[in-house]
This record gives sequence, structure tokens and C-alpha cells, in this order.
Amino acid sequence: MASGIFAILDDIASLMDDVAMASKLATKKTAGILGDDLAVNAEKATGFISSRELPVLWAITKGSFINKLIIIPVAMLLSYFFPQAITWTLVLGGCYLAYEGVEKIVHWLLHRNDAPGEMKKVKTAATDEATAEKAKIKSAITTDFILSVEIVIIALGSVMDKPLPTKIISVALVALLATIGVYGIVALIVRMDDAGFALIKRSQNSGFRGWLGKGLVKSLPVVIRALSVIGTIALLLVSGGIFSHNLHPLYEALPSWPSILKELTYGIVAGLAAVFLVSLIKWVGGKFAKKSVLPKDGE
Repeated sequence: MASGIFAILDDIASLMDDVAMASKLATKKTAGILGDDLAVNAEKATGFISSRELPVLWAITKGSFINKLIIIPVAMLLSYFFPQAITWTLVLGGCYLAYEGVEKIVHWLLHRNDAPGEMKKVKTAATDEATAEKAKIKSAITTDFILSVEIVIIALGSVMDKPLPTKIISVALVALLATIGVYGIVALIVRMDDAGFALIKRSQNSGFRGWLGKGLVKSLPVVIRALSVIGTIALLLVSGGIFSHNLHPLYEALPSWPSILKELTYGIVAGLAAVFLVSLIKWVGGKFAKKSVLPKDGE
């Protein structure tokens, strides 16, 4: 009896040791995408009034957990029964990320000089803050889903030679750490100004703590603007990386180019094509909609 218990404990210890090594390897493999994930999601989670920042971030975090609860079992099943589907899922996700990145650039180029009232009309069709907030949360969760697919697939690919229990636990751990790490850092970023005001209040606006508090308050708008730019570039790099790593002809193309420049180019080209296609579909849909509301002859 005792020997059986010790054997089980030994198996568990061996499994945990394998999980630790596999998780470490998977984390290294996903480090780059986690950096991009942080930039993209930090930009998505900012821009709300102070009282709504943490509730919005919590809503996005819950959505991220749900995304990974969906993605992990589906990825495990697909990797076993239909591995080719994973590649095409990644490519479609890359097209979506490229579209989001280029659409933001096009919007900035075409509407940066608009009057504030015009910008508000172009920026969102929502008429109240609650609707706009829900729309941004939905967009953030959708983007997180695509990035989560990339993280899970890369982590899964790094432990494909491991036993199934090790594979499942390792990928789940990487996914969990990705969500907690990314959104934990985002929470710290969006509360920089509150921490700064607290330091100013405690120091009575003097000394090192007062200086640090002022620095945090003044830095937040700069950080948010920087994250907006970094997040857009990250979208294009992530999408370009997906294309380069999953479409062999693109991987072999432009061999003399640095990988970062090649991936950025792929992301921009794919994003321009996606923006053109979406704009064309909207234009054709608008034409059909106008025809459908025109009065018929004799009416």
C-alpha cells in the first residue's frame, strides 16, 4: 500500500518536472508574441475615464480567460485529428490583425485634420459612452482571441513530442501566465496617474515622492500615446510573423531582408488588401441597400 502511494507520488513528481521543463521552453518560444500581446492589449484597454478603467480591464481579462478555455481544447483536438486546420486558422487570424493595424493607419491619415465634431462622427457610431465602451471591450476580446490562438499554437508546437498530460498542463500554464502577466502589467499602466496622485498627496507635493508622483502623472498620456503607436506596429508584426512562419513561399521570399522588416511588409500588404476588400464589400452593400429602398415605377 505504502509502496503504491510512493510510486504515485514519484509519477506525479516526474510529471511536474516534465511540465516545468516544457513550460519553460514554451514560455521562451512565446516571449516575442507576449511582448506584442502586451503592447496591443495595453493600447486596447486604455482611453477610458478613470473610474471605468479597471472594470473595463477586468471585463477584457475575463474575456481573455474564456478565449483560452475555448482555444486550448480545440487546439489539442485539431493538432491530433486535423493539424492543417491550425495553420489556416492562424493565417486567417493574421489577416484580421493586419486589417486592424492598417485600418488604424488609414483612419489616422485620412481624418487626422478633421474637426473634433467630425472626428467623433467618424470614430464611432455609438451615441453614448456605455455603447462605445462595450464596442471597445468586444474589439479588445476579439483581438485577444487571435493573439491567444498564436500563443497557444506556438506553446503547443514546442511540446509536441511530450506525453499528452505534460502537453495539456504546459500549454494551460503558459496560457494562464500570459493572461495574468499581460493584463497585470496593463493594470499597472492604466493606474499610473492614481499612484502618482497618491504619492503627491502623501508627500504634500515635496521631496522625492512628490517628484516621482508628478512624473507618473505626466508620463501616463505619453505612455498611452506610445502604446497606441507600438500596438499598431505590433499588430502588423504579429500578422506578418504569422504569414512568414506558416506560408512557406513567404518564408523563403526576400532572403536578404531582416526578418522584422519582412514581417512588417507582409503585415502592411495584407492589411491594405484586407482594408480594400472590406471597403469594397461595404460599398457594394451600400449600393444594393440604396437600390432596395428606391421606389418602384408607378408608386
